[in-house]
Amino acid sequence: MNIRTILGQLQLLAILEGISYISFGLTMPLKYMMDIKGPNYVVGMAHGVLFIAYCMWVVLLHNDKKLPVKTTGLLLIASLIPFMTFWAEKKILKGLN
Repeated sequence: MNIRTILGQLQLLAILEGISYISFGLTMPLKYMMDIKGPNYVVGMAHGVLFIAYCMWVVLLHNDKKLPVKTTGLLLIASLIPFMTFWAEKKILKGLN
């Protein structure tokens, strides 16, 4: 993964965005069962920034590599489903190298 390229940066963002999404599994019980809101706020902000960055980088990659609309759509949908950004990084993005 070369983070000096748009593709490499998107691969890193896909992993980080997936981790932030999964982190809600830890912070939601803290918020709703133990009334500890701080960790959920931090994870939520980080996830929001990573989600927006991931989507922006998908569009940048689409323009840079002239990706098919179907591939771009799959990459964007991946940001909405837990664990799917990991799949997208492994199955789609690694194949674009």
